[in-house]
Amino acid sequence: MNAKIIKVGTRQSQLALTQSGQVIKQLEKLCQQHGLPYTFEIHKIVTKGDQILDVTLSKVGGKGLFVKEIEQALLDGVIDMAIHSMKDMPYELPAGLTIGAVPKRLTPQDCLVLKQGASFEDLPQGAKVGTSSLRRSSQLKHARPDLDLQWIRGNIDSRLRKLETEGFDAIVLAAAGLTRMGWEERISALLPVELCVPAVGQGALGVQCRDNDNEVTKLLALLNDEESALAVAAERSFLGTLQGGCQVPIGAHATIVEQSAAGAVLELTGIVGSPDGNTLLKEIRRSTDPVQLGRGVAEHLLSNGARNILEDVQKAGL
Repeated sequence: MNAKIIKVGTRQSQLALTQSGQVIKQLEKLCQQHGLPYTFEIHKIVTKGDQILDVTLSKVGGKGLFVKEIEQALLDGVIDMAIHSMKDMPYELPAGLTIGAVPKRLTPQDCLVLKQGASFEDLPQGAKVGTSSLRRSSQLKHARPDLDLQWIRGNIDSRLRKLETEGFDAIVLAAAGLTRMGWEERISALLPVELCVPAVGQGALGVQCRDNDNEVTKLLALLNDEESALAVAAERSFLGTLQGGCQVPIGAHATIVEQSAAGAVLELTGIVGSPDGNTLLKEIRRSTDPVQLGRGVAEHLLSNGARNILEDVQKAGL
């Protein structure tokens, strides 16, 4: 039997290609185990987010910047599946597309890469800290108003170089990205979720396909990690209810805390912060229904001040 080629779309950054290669290895192993006649071919696609590096993500539209061109290639039949960082994905998916799998998630936590020291507390008074995220800067300013938060864009390796060349005391990155690149030794300290709630879907990948492609959806069902998918579903429901993107300081973190007769019990922490860090609203709830859980946490925050914060951010055009 001739192997069918499945075309896999990805961004062309070093991280995107590395994580796509890791997913393809998992798929190849599954094909061997189940006797499936597929081979995989990577297609590199340039997205708008990859082209605009001189302004913060929030200024150019936030969510969707790193996926739209790839999703269009899926819709056009140029590729058969796409591998995304889940935190880049808007809540609303284009008609005809679905998330076929969420592979096992790495840690969703943010981390510090420090010039000196080994913890957040080691940062000196007034330290210059680089981040590309309003969510991170809002929470870090809330914890340490003395910090000098500065925006920093670029791929992981270019941001690590800027730590050395542009006078930063620390930069904040997703720990999962460094782990996938094999650069765990660069992690000075993981930021506790109590200090910095991660981005929706951070640490998780989403493998997207056409919802009418039965062959690919069956294959991706073998790759899907149920616990990771449930946690991401709760976080994305929170995101969808808030209608938030990169231009809004929001974060969510879901974990399975126990198994009950009704199924896995998820605990979701959701936050909405003001860009200046002065206000940080937080809610923690539990449920076996991820969609209801995300919606409930978001609605609670909206009715307790988050709506005003989000409206102010959008008016200010941050």
